[in-house]
Amino acid sequence: MNSLFFIIWGLSLIAIFVFAVLAILQFVKKDSIKGKKQLKFTGISLAVMVVSFVAFISTSEPSETVKDEEIIETSSTQEDEQEKPKEESEEEKAAREAKEAEEKALAEQKTKEEAEAKAKADAEAKAQAEAKAKEESVPREHKSALKKAESYAKTMHMSKAGIYDQLTSEYGENFPADAAQYAIDNIVFDWKENALKKAQSYAEMMDMSNSAIYDQLISEYGEKFTPEEAQYAIDNLK
Repeated sequence: MNSLFFIIWGLSLIAIFVFAVLAILQFVKKDSIKGKKQLKFTGISLAVMVVSFVAFISTSEPSETVKDEEIIETSSTQEDEQEKPKEESEEEKAAREAKEAEEKALAEQKTKEEAEAKAKADAEAKAQAEAKAKEESVPREHKSALKKAESYAKTMHMSKAGIYDQLTSEYGENFPADAAQYAIDNIVFDWKENALKKAQSYAEMMDMSNSAIYDQLISEYGEKFTPEEAQYAIDNLK
């Protein structure tokens, strides 16, 4: 339709130009009859051009309007399809709910583990802070007594009572009673093993009997181990 319009419109334009030129020439020749006839053809050509233009406008506008309406309708339909929720089958619904329940359970488990880890970390930090504060509050002399007690236990294999006496003795370390007691209360050692090492020393160096070694281990004037510690030494003596 557009091609036909341009052909008619072009031919009309050419005809107008030609007839107009001819009309001018006829008027120049003073032939008014032929000049008017050429003007008439010029007017007809102009009318054809105008009519073809109006026809083109009238046919193209509805087409474009229809096209625009189709585009709008198509767009609206696509939006409706996008907005319309897809219906789930029973199996899809069950699978979705199961997945949501699993994700919720995992999230709760993670939250619980994080809370437990935080509580444990807080408890450890609190215990360390309390231990540090407690250690800082201990007098220097008490700390020294504890170190001496550990040294006697490791190198001389002494009993608790024997170490206490050595710490408080005026011929020994001469610590005050409270410092010595702090050392005994806070020392961590295997006293049964110390009793066994003392028993082995008596057996190897002095060739003493088990009974004599036992008496020496528990004696108030000897090693001052407890009866339980001494018996463990005798039972494991080789």
